[in-house]
Amino acid sequence: MIISDLSKCPIILGSEGAKIKQIFHPHNTMLGIGYSISQCTVDPGKSSRPHKLKSSEIYFILKGHGVLHIDDESTKVMENQAAYIPPSSLQFIENTGNVDLEFLCIVEPAWKQEDEIIE
Repeated sequence: MIISDLSKCPIILGSEGAKIKQIFHPHNTMLGIGYSISQCTVDPGKSSRPHKLKSSEIYFILKGHGVLHIDDESTKVMENQAAYIPPSSLQFIENTGNVDLEFLCIVEPAWKQEDEIIE
């Protein structure tokens, strides 16, 4: 069994602008998983930079609300909602609230820096 404690995960500043705590990734587990899961945070009034991933993603909103942009579509997102982001889609998320926008980011296959393109 492998347990990951979010309070002990270091904060990484992602190239797209979010603060990231990597919970599980193939490189930090010996389970042979093919996906990655991270907790991401976007500060109030800020947004991530437009970017594309070769992988598919699911965002699950834990706290706050904002606007998710995927290609030519934009929609409001809030706590307890999940959104699917298809591979190679231009995407970014805005925090339109007064508190941190926190969400889980599940990437399959697992996130790799070489698979991310910042616009």
